[in-house]
Amino acid sequence: MKIDTQHDEAGTSFFAVIDGQKAHLDYGKLDGRVLDYRHTWVPESLRNRGIGERLVLDALDWARGHDYRVMPSCPFVDAVARRHSEYEGIITRVG
Repeated sequence: MKIDTQHDEAGTSFFAVIDGQKAHLDYGKLDGRVLDYRHTWVPESLRNRGIGERLVLDALDWARGHDYRVMPSCPFVDAVARRHSEYEGIITRVG
């Protein structure tokens, strides 16, 4: 499935609209060049299709391409980042 991830920088989110429904990853900007990826949500009818993971990977790619580090406070973002070691260099974890 092709997912067209969009970035709403003013609204601090990444999103995709699939079958008329919106999935999104919300983030906040922390001190310096660190983004806190806080919350990922996929409508129930769209789950288990890889949409959430695609949003996270696209958001991580965007952060890496723009020289940001990411704090994955969303458990789903953290789990995806742990499965994809190529992002380890941009991940910041507390504790």
